Amino acid sequence: MEEKINIRKVALTVLDRIEAAGQYSNIALDSAIARSGASGADKALLTTLVYGVIERKITLDHIINSMSSLPPSKIEATSRNVLRMGLYQLAYLDRIPDHAAINESVSLVNKRSKGFVNALLRNFIRDDKKISLPPEDDRVKYLSVKYSVSEGICERFCRDFGSERAEEIISAMNEQPSITLRVNTLKISREILLEKLTSVGISAEKTKYSDVGIRLAAKTAYSDIPGGDEGLWFVQDEASQICASVLGAEKGENVIDSCACPGGKSFSIAMCMENEGFLKSFDLHENKLSLIRSGADRLGIDIIETAEKDGRIFDEALDGSADRILVDAPCSGLGVIAKKPDIRYKDMRDIDRLPEIQLSIAENCLRYLKNGGIMVYSTCTVLPAENEENAEKLLKNHPEIELVPFEIGTLKAENGMLTLYPDKSKTDGFFIAKFRKIK
Repeated sequence: MEEKINIRKVALTVLDRIEAAGQYSNIALDSAIARSGASGADKALLTTLVYGVIERKITLDHIINSMSSLPPSKIEATSRNVLRMGLYQLAYLDRIPDHAAINESVSLVNKRSKGFVNALLRNFIRDDKKISLPPEDDRVKYLSVKYSVSEGICERFCRDFGSERAEEIISAMNEQPSITLRVNTLKISREILLEKLTSVGISAEKTKYSDVGIRLAAKTAYSDIPGGDEGLWFVQDEASQICASVLGAEKGENVIDSCACPGGKSFSIAMCMENEGFLKSFDLHENKLSLIRSGADRLGIDIIETAEKDGRIFDEALDGSADRILVDAPCSGLGVIAKKPDIRYKDMRDIDRLPEIQLSIAENCLRYLKNGGIMVYSTCTVLPAENEENAEKLLKNHPEIELVPFEIGTLKAENGMLTLYPDKSKTDGFFIAKFRKIK
């Protein structure tokens, strides 16, 4: 008889590894799933526990520190992860009985820690699972604990948007995002794919702005979506679909995607080109380019040529060669916090170094653009320093370019720049600026 997997023990191992070794959560989790052989409901619970604890870590630690009989520094790392996991189940999961969450948590710690863990979790229940937040007049700390986002990020959002607007944006980033598909229009129309999805009981609707997207319920299992193996769709947020549409690549053109991995925007651009023309997809890391090649094969795209290239370094062979260029610059990712929980804890010092790198890539890529050509600069963040401020610097430094107004559905960018916010557009947080080379 096959031995049952102790999913909470596997989750604890993943959390300990992330904490001790600084591994990215998706890498540590994928490795644990492969080693344990978890599938179905076990895999779903493992994923929920790991990502749930990471997403709510600051809030969970606030509960632990405020209720602990020990000073925070005296709580062992493994015991803290067990408490985080136990509290997450008690506070945020409805389907797990309280007694099961407590008993399973206690079973994961050593003998000397069992009483401590048991008492803290039971006290949380006796206190009606109340989470006492910092006072609201300390906005940065209040937002950080309430939404489990670092104080540095909360402080920057408050500075850039004001505290009220900052909370609206951060709150939206705590909502579970829906799944959005980009229809492979080389193989199927959106209408026919919608029919295929609804015929098997999948709740699906057209995206609001993109004319090639389909939005599914957040909890749809990828394995349940028909047509994946045949390359009828790939997962891509509506914001990224909008970005590719704004670029407006046409068949027969010479197009560059300068920071292409993992490849979604290259695939969308190729589909806009009807798989006719030349699309060069570059990335700084050669090992990531295989994702583009394998994805293109599955989708039936054969116009993509990949190459390892640093977007900041000029390649004379590309001088003045491109009709259109996408600079989807490496960024802080603060628009996709809902999908990548590790981003919640990014160091602002690392983020503050990005605008200079982004601007350097964009300025270099301008040299590849033909006269009359179009360049789109985009990021998946909402910070002005990475977005509008960089676009203005490009204009100031380069009189040979101008911003181009654009419309996508009901979205209008009359000044050639558009910021999508997750609370308003129900997409990733995203920025798009469209430039034309005029001389």
